[in-house]
Amino acid sequence: MAKRKMTPEQRQAASERLAKAREKRLRENPPQYKNIAPSVLELGEDDPFYFRKVQGWIKTQKELLSSARQSLRKKEKGAEARVANHQAYIRNLETYLRSGDYVDDFYGEMGEHRIKWRCIAPAYDSEGMVKRSHGVFYNDIGTIYTGQELD
Repeated sequence: MAKRKMTPEQRQAASERLAKAREKRLRENPPQYKNIAPSVLELGEDDPFYFRKVQGWIKTQKELLSSARQSLRKKEKGAEARVANHQAYIRNLETYLRSGDYVDDFYGEMGEHRIKWRCIAPAYDSEGMVKRSHGVFYNDIGTIYTGQELD
């Protein structure tokens, strides 16, 4: 059976009809996103953790996971660790979309950005001194703790 050829005018008309139909469907039946946490849905498009961006990161990581599995089958050095890293990152991103809690120390398409930690409720030792961790921002000292004395 031969394919029917459309003229440029017919193509343009079909494109406009499809666009109208899509717009009507979105107006009457908007997507529900039942599997994404409400706190994640509230974020704007300019936020680094916007759900569409995170979904793109998951897609990229799944592609990388596929190639890492091929390397694993070829028994290349370090392939097993790459597979585990990609699986863990995908799992953490999917957990974030479901629950709204980001549990990884890195973010971005390739996990290239580091999360900055901030202490919101300090803990105290038995002598009443604040317990501190390196690389964490503390409000009482107004900076990131490095272990060196402040003047």
